[in-house]
Amino acid sequence: MPGVGLDDLGRAQMETCAAEVNRSRATVIQSSPQPRALQSAAIIGRACGLPVEVVAAVDEIDVGAWTGLTFDRLAKDHRWRTWNERRGQTRPPQGESAHELQRRMIRHLETIRQRPPHTTIVIVSHAEPIRVTLMHYLKLALDDYAQVEVSPASLSTLLIDGSRTLVTRINGMAVP
Repeated sequence: MPGVGLDDLGRAQMETCAAEVNRSRATVIQSSPQPRALQSAAIIGRACGLPVEVVAAVDEIDVGAWTGLTFDRLAKDHRWRTWNERRGQTRPPQGESAHELQRRMIRHLETIRQRPPHTTIVIVSHAEPIRVTLMHYLKLALDDYAQVEVSPASLSTLLIDGSRTLVTRINGMAVP
């Protein structure tokens, strides 16, 4: 949801998440340009003593004509229901398809492969970009998107090692 920031609960969750991320010895923090992601990344950046790089490639999915609509309003649109049943085969009106989002995310992650070994990069993004990325590396069809849960303030981890990428954590929650 463009323009939405963190509330008090979100800030508290991110403080807990930041403490766990700090233990990972992060060397780079990247964030979506959306306000809630930037706020989250700033909390992590303070905990890790690192600046935040804004990276458009990890931005939220563009839902086109649906941007700003409530879920109640969307529920009345048959295209919304179809999209939620078949993410891999449909797209939001004037928006980005799940395949396009996945390609955008994977292209960005492939640039990380060019970084020096032992670089730990924290990417602050959103549920849909994270979900389609995990699905790519887990070799799951995009129509099965509901099989991968991505909660707010959760941690999912990829190990990019040479030519292989391993999913080492999905939807982990930092515990206070």
